[in-house]
Amino acid sequence: MLRETIKPKPDPLALALSALAWTLAEPARADRLLAVTGLDAGELRARASEPALLAAVIGFLEAHEPDLVVCAGAIDVTPAELVAAQRELEA
Repeated sequence: MLRETIKPKPDPLALALSALAWTLAEPARADRLLAVTGLDAGELRARASEPALLAAVIGFLEAHEPDLVVCAGAIDVTPAELVAAQRELEA
């Protein structure tokens, strides 16, 4: 008999921080994030643990679906799990 492995629900903060790290790993994408959000690097560092900022990072990825899909794959979750994490962080 096969047993189905149940994947625990990902922590929204951890997912969003992973998404932020992925976003910042490429300079052009990091520059685009800063330009779109109006943040500077210092403010981003200072606020990196704030749920609202982390939700905005996922929103940034969601606005460009190819990035959302690639990021999700890179951090081993589905795009839907990232979007769900954003919703939880916004609540």
